[in-house]
Amino acid sequence: MEKLRVGIIGCGNIANGKHMPSIAEIKELEMVAFCDIIPERAEAAAKKYGTPDAKVYTDYRELLKDETINNVRVLTHNKMHAEISIAAMRAGKHVLCEKPMAANYADALEMCKVQKETGVLLTIGYQHKYDPDVLYAKAEAAKDVFGEMYYAHANVVRRRGVPLQGLFLQMDGQGGGALIDVGTHAVDTALYIMNNYKPKMVVGKTFDKLKNQTETGNPFGDWDPSIYEVEEFASAFLEMENGATLIVEASWALNTREQTGVRYRICGTKAGMDNYDGTLKINGICNNKQYIHEPNFDPAGVAYMDTNKADLPRIKEQQVFTDAILGKGELVTTPETALVVSHILEGIYESAKTGKPYYFN
Repeated sequence: MEKLRVGIIGCGNIANGKHMPSIAEIKELEMVAFCDIIPERAEAAAKKYGTPDAKVYTDYRELLKDETINNVRVLTHNKMHAEISIAAMRAGKHVLCEKPMAANYADALEMCKVQKETGVLLTIGYQHKYDPDVLYAKAEAAKDVFGEMYYAHANVVRRRGVPLQGLFLQMDGQGGGALIDVGTHAVDTALYIMNNYKPKMVVGKTFDKLKNQTETGNPFGDWDPSIYEVEEFASAFLEMENGATLIVEASWALNTREQTGVRYRICGTKAGMDNYDGTLKINGICNNKQYIHEPNFDPAGVAYMDTNKADLPRIKEQQVFTDAILGKGELVTTPETALVVSHILEGIYESAKTGKPYYFN
């Protein structure tokens, strides 16, 4: 079988921690080109994950000239997502761009426009759609188990977890802080389960109350207040066109005992769900009694049976994209749905800036 040739643009933490080890597990793919502005990173990636003849670049434009490359991963800081993705699409490459779609809504909108013009595939790295609890909740929602889902709460809370590498603390490079970095996953997950992508209005607040502290307790080390330009905490109240509401919280640093990954509570007219303690629980009324249903995601209870590696969310994300390229499936994260997430993030930031509600037109 002839494999699809992959180009990697950006060989930093997200490439090494998520994308490249996942692509290596997909039998239809091979990594043949690696680009990074730090040549040593691209060279190390090529040596570890590349084909014997893999090429190394410091300019993504040179990589895109290779007509044998069918698809690329855009794994840079947020500001470059749109520029590189647009260039790749215009070069005829299918694109999986790491989240968020772009550093701002205008850039994300342009990415959607170019995708429609070129007809290539574009998807965004929201791998939490493939978490076992999210897949289960989504399937139950599709069967109308929850009825009308009219209230949701989604968050990612780090007590301390301010990233220091790269441009994370710089507004120009990232477009924001905790909200656009980790809060984007919470928003995306809640909208996906609810299948509701029509926001009406949002009120948001952002905070950088802790940035001048010097003894931070941050696991990545103490941050430098002089370059700390973004928020460490954001909260928002979102109203959808159908009247449903969503509360969003995202933090890199917050004086709370709570520390979570992507968490959600969604309430409907027939039942509700949450994964607040790390496991999915569905609640409702049956035979006039309250019940709580907790699905078992262990591998069938069989001793020594490990979880199938192919079921890992980061690998599922790559397989879904690959299948879509090969015409064997559809994208789960479409440009249109990712665009809505970017619009909501921008609405929260704009509301925080102006002190007024932001209305989506």
